[in-house]
Amino acid sequence: MAKLYFNYSTMNAGKSTTLLQASHNYRERGMRTLLLTSAADDRAGPGRIASRIGIREEALVFRPGDDLFELIRGQVEAAPLACVLVDEAQFLEPAQVWQLAEAADDLDVPVMCYGLRVDFRGQLFPGSAALLALADSLREVRTICHCGRKATMVARVDADGRAVLDGAQVEIGGNDRYVSLCRRHWREAVGRRASARGAEA
Repeated sequence: MAKLYFNYSTMNAGKSTTLLQASHNYRERGMRTLLLTSAADDRAGPGRIASRIGIREEALVFRPGDDLFELIRGQVEAAPLACVLVDEAQFLEPAQVWQLAEAADDLDVPVMCYGLRVDFRGQLFPGSAALLALADSLREVRTICHCGRKATMVARVDADGRAVLDGAQVEIGGNDRYVSLCRRHWREAVGRRASARGAEA
C-alpha cells in the first residue's frame, strides 16, 4: 500500500535536491513522476523546482483551494504514475494534506512531501502540522548551524543581518533573508527566553 511521506528540515538542508534526485531515480527506470510546488515561491520561475546546487525541473503548481486529490486522479487516469513529489509542502493547506493522504490510500500512489517544519518564529506551518499528524513516514533532512550542531530553527534577518520576529508567516526569500540555526543560537539571535515568551507566540 502506498504511503504519505514528510521530509522536513530548516532552510538550506537540500530538500529540493533530494526531491529532484528521487524523481530522477524513478524516471531513469522508465517510471513517471508528478512534481508539484507552491505558487507562492516563484524564485526559480513559475512552476519550477530548483536546487541551490543548480539542478531544476518543471512542476505543476498548487494554490490555496486546489483539490490535489482530483489533480492526481486526473494524472493517474492519463498514464501510470509511480510517485508524486511535493516541494514547499509547508504551504499546503491542511485540507490539501488530507487530499494527498487520500491519494496515497485510494489511488495507491506514494506521495513524498518536502518542506520546512517551523517558521522564523519557531511556530509550525499549518501544512507542516497536518503532515506531522497524518504522514505514514517522517524523515528529518539535516543541516548544521554555524556552531556545528544540528540546525532545527530558521531565523529571518533584516537588511543589516539582524534576526527579526515581526512580519507575516510567509515571506519568500533565500540566504539573504533566512539563516538556519540550532535552537540555542536561534534564541540568542532573536533575544528570546522560551520560558518568558512562550505564551506570546
